[in-house]
Amino acid sequence: MNSLISNSLSNQLLIATPWLSEGIFKSSVTYICEHNEEGTMGIIINRPSNLMVQDVLSDLGETPSEYFESKPVMLGGPVGLERGFVLHQNQQGGDHWMSTLKVTDEVSLTGSRDILEALNEGKGPNNFLLALGYAGWASGQLEQELLDNAWLSLPATLEILFATPIEQIVATAAKQLGVDLTALALHAGNA
Repeated sequence: MNSLISNSLSNQLLIATPWLSEGIFKSSVTYICEHNEEGTMGIIINRPSNLMVQDVLSDLGETPSEYFESKPVMLGGPVGLERGFVLHQNQQGGDHWMSTLKVTDEVSLTGSRDILEALNEGKGPNNFLLALGYAGWASGQLEQELLDNAWLSLPATLEILFATPIEQIVATAAKQLGVDLTALALHAGNA
């Protein structure tokens, strides 16, 4: 791992800078779920797909609650678009899902169907987002992209993850850093 960026980026938000001007990462905010010597995995939290949560539940044979009519499914990243992930705030008393990565004491990522069934029954986490696919980086790749000024990094908050309207996530995260993304020059150098 690059010694210049040796701390874990888990539970960080990555804001795409103007250097990422094309594709799925353009104007994106990605929540980092896992970062270690093997690589990095995250979920884009502000790229809605054309699907709604109720569509996914219907496809799984569930009868979706009306609550899900207005909740979009996110494009979590360019990798594994056939796989679904639920990024969620942990419940009091602990979670009990079959396949969960605990990111912090407050946030987990679950990739098993049992959480979708629980959500539909009103027994799942109150704060969540459903994403198809994920963002992945090989060992050292994200560290190099950070050094190349492709991303800005800041600690994640529950407010940005689960309470900020999708169209305001980039501006809210950038404001927490005190950065105006429109003012960033594309030709800045490294100090």
